[in-house]
Order: sequence, then structure tokens, then C-alpha cells
Amino acid sequence: MHVFVTGASGWIGSATVDELLAAGHDVTGLARSDSSAAALGAKGVRVRRGDLDDLESIRGGAENADAVIHLANKHDWSNPAASNAAERAAVQEIGDALVGSNRPFLLASGVAALTQGRPAAESDPSPFHGPESPRGGSENLALEFVDRGVGTVSLRFAPTVHAAGDHGFVAAIAAIARQQGVSGYPGDGTNRWAAVHRSDAVRLVALGLEKAAPGTRLHAVAENGIPTRDIADAIGRALGLPVRSIDPENVHAHFGWIGTFFGMDLTATSGATQDLLAWTPTGPTLLQDLDNGAYPA
Repeated sequence: MHVFVTGASGWIGSATVDELLAAGHDVTGLARSDSSAAALGAKGVRVRRGDLDDLESIRGGAENADAVIHLANKHDWSNPAASNAAERAAVQEIGDALVGSNRPFLLASGVAALTQGRPAAESDPSPFHGPESPRGGSENLALEFVDRGVGTVSLRFAPTVHAAGDHGFVAAIAAIARQQGVSGYPGDGTNRWAAVHRSDAVRLVALGLEKAAPGTRLHAVAENGIPTRDIADAIGRALGLPVRSIDPENVHAHFGWIGTFFGMDLTATSGATQDLLAWTPTGPTLLQDLDNGAYPA
């Protein structure tokens, strides 16, 4: 199968490309820089130059592929409105390009804030609609294309996709601990984060491409919820720093932009996904990665 991947040189995307190549797929990757293009080319990936704002390039990549895996995101926390708008526009462009083809369209989403007071399940619809919502409401927009002959599958990733080399949320929290000289956790530290190792996440993506029916929501979740206090304890051990509670009213001052997320309860289950895909997570847990030096001092 010829698969077009956006975000092909990113944290999840680069490993997804490796997984697809190992499975025998032909891959075209969207690359916005010379270094990304060179890295993809060295793997034997066809390179399509462009970025999330280059809708013409994105559409061309989608039109010329047997399947699309959309993993790119600006992640501009200083201007979330721009990130949301770009994400929605890209999903609209891909969906329009695939109408009537029944070709698979897998897109990255998340489990954050899907439900309140309980873990999110695959059966829970996203509450986010419209361009002003997180990710521009892209999951719901993409799923609307199922009735127009597009094989949309939502890939809902845990808030942390961890492994050595991660530069996402946990890496940011560890960096703040270094800066502050203390590994903090919000309040009593009982709010929890779901997690998945990168190797398990990309294996799920490849299985979803092969097995998931249009309209399916998949949860890339290995651990349903790890208390933030346990995360802070592990970061403290790894960095040799004291661990302490951060008063809820000081969370934003202490953690900055990521305090909003670190103070949330972001839990989810993946039983339906595991049953559907025969997917069993086998990678290290988040705390094992922290204890084994994946986020070094």
C-alpha cells in the first residue's frame, strides 16, 4: 500500500514511518525542511515538500496515495488558535481529496478532556466541534467524511507517548523541574495521566491501517492513568531533586503553559482497541522509562 504520512519526521511520525516500511508499505512523507527531507530520503521514503499550511501539497499527497496518516500538528502553545485553524484546514483538504474513494484516512487526536470524572472510552464521542475548539474539532470533522466514502479512523493518543528522546509533555515537565530545582506535582497529586510507549503507539497505527473499519476510534493507551505525584517522584529520582506539592493557585506560575494539562485528570481505557486489533502493549511503562534514564538530567 502507498501511504502518505504528514508529520513524517516528528516524534510519532518518524517511528510510524519505520513501522510502515517494515510492514512492506511504500511511504511518502511530508517534509517542511531540508533536514527532514534528507532523513526521510535516507530511509527510502518518497519526499513531498510542504508543511501544515501548504494545502496544495497536502491535497496532492492525499490524492496520489492509497491511504493517508495525518500526524502533523503545529503544537504552537503560544498561538493555539492558529494551530487549531491549520489542523482543521488540513483535515478538510484531505477529506475533500478522498471523497468517494473509500481509502483509509487515519488522523491523530487525543484522549484529553473527552470525559469528566471517569476514564474516556472509545465509544465516547469527542465533545469538540467547530474551528474554535481544540484541534479545530478535526476528529469530528474527519468522521463526517465517512458518509461521503472516506475511511476515517481516529487515532486518540495518550497525553504522553514516551520513550528515550521524547520532547513532549513529560520532557517539558522534567525541564521545568531542572529549572525550578524541585520536581513538583499539582495539589495532592492524585489526578492521573494515561500513557503509552512510542513503540506500542506506532504498532497500533499500523494495525489500525490494516484492520480498523471507517468510523472507528482507537485509543493508543497502555496505562489508564498514572498519578501525577508518582510522575513527579520518578522525575525527582531521575534528576536527584526534591519532590513537593505545588498549590493549585500557583500551578500556572510554577509550570507555565503545561500547568493546565498537568493539573487535569487525563485518563482513558483501551480495551475495545486491544480487542479489535489484537494489540497488547509490551513497551516499558512511563515510570520505568523515567527510572531507566529516558529523561536524563
